[in-house]
Amino acid sequence: MSSGLGGDETRHHILAVLVENKPGVLARISGLFSRRGFNIFSLAVSPTDDPQFSRMTIVVDVESTPLEQITKQLNKLINVIKINELSPADAVERELMMVTVNADTEVRSQITELGSIFEAKIVDVGWDSMTLMVAGTPEKLDALEDLLRPYGIAEIQRTGMIALPKLSREQTRLRSVKKQSA
Repeated sequence: MSSGLGGDETRHHILAVLVENKPGVLARISGLFSRRGFNIFSLAVSPTDDPQFSRMTIVVDVESTPLEQITKQLNKLINVIKINELSPADAVERELMMVTVNADTEVRSQITELGSIFEAKIVDVGWDSMTLMVAGTPEKLDALEDLLRPYGIAEIQRTGMIALPKLSREQTRLRSVKKQSA
């Protein structure tokens, strides 16, 4: 099943939320979304380089609830340190998918070739199935999933999206400093 995040849709928005790394923070944030009826497309949580903080990447549905309302509610939570709003156009988005596909010896090479087109890695092989891992945009993962479906998907797991702001492409100008003689 496709994630619904792909294509030209801009129904979603990404919130990179820096939170204190304390017990119950995830429960408080997910409880806020549940109580307010906000829809979450995906949620990924990981520690940062500072063990006091974790980063939550929350992909929200902005058609059902205005983004401003979501961020106001999040800012009220004491463990929320900072919220960065990333529009899809201003972010580098990636997701990870692991998929186990029925693959007897007759179709194994076809699945391997298909996986290589999408830069997938084979991470496990059994007698009649194989597991592939691929990272990329949600659209890329949707496409591979759709192409693998006819072979028979035994299991699939997707991480949900993670994102960082796009970097500036503007070149910084350096001033030359004239050497002063003494």
